[in-house]
Amino acid sequence: MREEEVHYDIAVIGGGLAGTCAAIAAARLGRRVALVNNRPVLGGNASSEVRVWVCGATAHGVHRWARETGIMGELYTENQFRNPEGNPYYWDQVVLDAVRAEPNIDLYLNTDVREADASGPEDAREVHSCTGWMMGSERRITFHAHQFLDCTGDGLLGHLAGARHRIGREAHDEFGEPWAPAEADEALLGSTILFHTKDTGRPVKFVPPAYAKDLSTTPILRNRVLRTGDNGCDYWWIEWGGELDTVHDNERIRDELQAVIMGIWDHIKNSGEFPDAANLTLEWVGSLPGKREYRRFLGDHVLTQQDILEQRQFPDRVAFGGWSVDLHPVQGMYADEPGARQRYADGIFHIPLRSLYSANVTNLHFAGRNISATHIAFGATRVMATCATLGEAAGTAAALCVAEGLTPRELATKRPELVRRTLLRQDASVIGLADDDPDNAARTARVSASSHLARLAAEPTPAAPGEPYPLTRDLALLLPVDPALDTVDLLVHGAPGGPSDLTVELWATGTPENAVPVDRLLTTTVTVPAEGPHWVTARLDHRPGTPQNAVLIVRACPDTALVLLPERVDGVLALRSRVEGDAAVDHDIPEEEGQLVLEWQARGLRRHSFAFRATPDTAAFLPERSVGGYQRAYGGPQMWSSEPLPDPERAAQWLALDWDKEQELGEARVVFDDDVDEYLNNLHRHRTPYEVMPELVRDYRIQSRAADGTWHTLLTVTDNRRRHRVHALRAADGGPVRTAALRLVVDATHGARHAHVIAFKAYGA
Repeated sequence: MREEEVHYDIAVIGGGLAGTCAAIAAARLGRRVALVNNRPVLGGNASSEVRVWVCGATAHGVHRWARETGIMGELYTENQFRNPEGNPYYWDQVVLDAVRAEPNIDLYLNTDVREADASGPEDAREVHSCTGWMMGSERRITFHAHQFLDCTGDGLLGHLAGARHRIGREAHDEFGEPWAPAEADEALLGSTILFHTKDTGRPVKFVPPAYAKDLSTTPILRNRVLRTGDNGCDYWWIEWGGELDTVHDNERIRDELQAVIMGIWDHIKNSGEFPDAANLTLEWVGSLPGKREYRRFLGDHVLTQQDILEQRQFPDRVAFGGWSVDLHPVQGMYADEPGARQRYADGIFHIPLRSLYSANVTNLHFAGRNISATHIAFGATRVMATCATLGEAAGTAAALCVAEGLTPRELATKRPELVRRTLLRQDASVIGLADDDPDNAARTARVSASSHLARLAAEPTPAAPGEPYPLTRDLALLLPVDPALDTVDLLVHGAPGGPSDLTVELWATGTPENAVPVDRLLTTTVTVPAEGPHWVTARLDHRPGTPQNAVLIVRACPDTALVLLPERVDGVLALRSRVEGDAAVDHDIPEEEGQLVLEWQARGLRRHSFAFRATPDTAAFLPERSVGGYQRAYGGPQMWSSEPLPDPERAAQWLALDWDKEQELGEARVVFDDDVDEYLNNLHRHRTPYEVMPELVRDYRIQSRAADGTWHTLLTVTDNRRRHRVHALRAADGGPVRTAALRLVVDATHGARHAHVIAFKAYGA
């Protein structure tokens, strides 16, 4: 056995997506990082060992423009390109490659941390080191660091260091949460093991093992639905252990879950109720329970149900989520009630930095399912893409703590602008924060462009005449309003028997994060002649004080129809109201009424628009939108968009920064549009046809202007497939670039008819 001692700036314990993103974030900020994981692969519950879908703020496409950016966004889009079939082993390699690409990370796999050295009073402890055993290598390694991150999920490191935490459910009286029980208890969400099947093309028998559960002795057959076409996370409800200790009873829970899986497969193969299962065989069965819940640490803020459902905008927000408050019965698969109860906010919700560090351990951050949240709020924050964004935020904060000599609390309370500006510079998953970084020279420049999109419209063409979309339900368009929305023309098929009156309403979205109708602003009526289609005009005269989105609702009207076009319009969404018979988000979970994001669906209408023309021209896509603003849709699209391109292969559009005096520049950053409204998933629960988002800029150049007015190309990029690009700027002599103007030239997109740039930034040498 070897005894080793290693020293780092930051030690990240736990290599799930939270820990992986934390380590990458800290390493990119120049810190030396140890990433320590007790399994042979990274990814935690997302890895090929467990195979849980990576879900996040999009909530299977419920929320609009909500897909994560930053490091999690990179993993999503890289997997989309490399792994269109959703192979879980290829996903492992995407995650591993992202870590291996960072020279500041040392990766320790198969290393189980079991000891921690910490000291100090109970309310101000400090972690000095932690020690792990590298299985198979007989190495006992002690990790010394200035900052530690507990991304273990179960919270073992923090527990060993004396960090305050909770297990179970808080009482209603403590935080006033509507869903909390009257009395506190130790009930948890259970663990799950999944399985996959394949069709062999010939009959295959199944002889169940002796331990297979007889499903007739359980409530499963009467309360859960078995289908031969389901695989993997379709069986998320195979859950148990909520009445036990999900850590100390882990082996017992695993045995019960595997017994039930064998019982389910025995029933499918041998009951005679599934003749289409004859050729199916088990391809893979997990042996490692995917845990949902255990310790939750106490930070300076405990996130609550109200924080999530009221979408509270914390001044120190560092990440966002959008998953429902998703709680399961404590009996899991043996419960008589449905497998889950869910409640969505009207849009995404925010998570503060104060929930990502320990209230009593002065150098401990945490990220993942162990953050400072109540059991109820944890039901929304626990999904892995959200955990990954928390990891990036916590890793960023830890790196800044090391660089500035601050504790996590001092950073959050005394220097929050450091975290905010760094996250925005890295294009992390934050919403509603504008770039106020004084180091970004672009903010002082005059911004111009070759063109910009000014007209909001979707009109039929001979090649795409559209098709009638019956007004048997309420339909809607979400439109950016900047500075006004005076009229909207709609193309409508009238009733065959004579003119019809359409009721048209304009609604506000409540908050800039949202894309649903919350507050009605006005109602008007338009008359539609018979048959057609006819262009009809709704006069709105809407002039809000600030740029914002609005929802134009066309109420259901018998025998009439709007015209649906196969066209994606920048900043615009087509929506439809939900009617009986529409598919649920998850076919096994009943949906409560009154949830706006479920009442208004984009499903089936994404990348389509109802035919319309809006006046006046919009300022939502001016070139200035790419400098010093938001990097996510927030009360509008928040990007520069060019006029339509005659040929996406030859875009020839540019965006320029001009200064009054010469600048010395060493770096440029560009954030392109990769359509965060397109829902992605690592194992492709939902399959999008694009390996690279069409809106992404493919080929581009960055140029500087010489004193004589000529433009010189500093760098050329082809076949880009990244949203966020960082480029060192070098003059011919190898030094920084001295220029009074910088230009980004877009030469081609991946298929979109507009050149999109969300942010163009420039920094000194």
